[in-house]
Amino acid sequence: MLIGATTENPSFEVNGALLSRCRVYVLRPLGEPEVIEILRRALADGERGLGAAGLSVAADALAHIARLANGDARAALNVLELAAQLAAGGTITAATIREAGQRRTLLYDKSGEEHYNLISALHKSLRDSDPDASLYWMTRMLDSGEDPLYVARRLVRFASEDVGNADPQALILTLAAKDAYDFLGSPEGELALAQATLYLALAPKSNAAYVAYNEARADVEAAPAEPVPLHIRNAPTGLMKELGYGEGYQYAHDAPDARVDQEHLPESLRGRRYYRPADRGLEAEVARRLEAWRRWRVEQRRPT
Repeated sequence: MLIGATTENPSFEVNGALLSRCRVYVLRPLGEPEVIEILRRALADGERGLGAAGLSVAADALAHIARLANGDARAALNVLELAAQLAAGGTITAATIREAGQRRTLLYDKSGEEHYNLISALHKSLRDSDPDASLYWMTRMLDSGEDPLYVARRLVRFASEDVGNADPQALILTLAAKDAYDFLGSPEGELALAQATLYLALAPKSNAAYVAYNEARADVEAAPAEPVPLHIRNAPTGLMKELGYGEGYQYAHDAPDARVDQEHLPESLRGRRYYRPADRGLEAEVARRLEAWRRWRVEQRRPT
């Protein structure tokens, strides 16, 4: 029989062949009432705990330790032990706990499950336009020790993937926030990341650019790599001109409204549409322009 324990998600840390032959039991973090009960036992135990120290404990002190411990009994007992030393036979108060705890213990592993859980929470809160939740998850990642530039990269990605042309300013602002953090460092630079997070949460949303790119990429991977149509090739040499490079090309700026009716996609992809703008934010205006251009092309091709 093999029995193992890990603080990580076994899906990431345990070999798949071994995992398929095991039964997995998930141990959840302790709740605050359970942590408080453990602390009370430690205070009452005169042999293995602090019962002989003659301590008194303020009513809210144990609850404060439980909040700091974040479900970790060992962390709670460590804070209690340090607080007992600071109190030196007196009363353990919430102020004593704050001095002993310094900082809340936040479960986080930059390469493990919690890393992905938190970035998923941030991304989905932004996508659902919830500024409060977005700011909370972003702050929790930073306070847990995440690299602020990693957070900045995720915000830049979100600006293109989920906001796109509905608000092109979002990409500019997130890049500026990254540069601001680079320039200011910590702790001043975090404010720029907070500003960008709130902007993204409240921006109009569109994944049209993301969808269009993926569809175009799928065609690039699946369709034959056809040659570039001759009329849209450059012809820098006489030989190229003789071979038909650039022949029949219409220069858009010489046409009314800078519109010309000519094909640009390879033969097998003629008529393919990748970009379908959303009807939100600036992209609603982009959609209007695109539809007007497509109607114009259809009209140009109708028999007269």
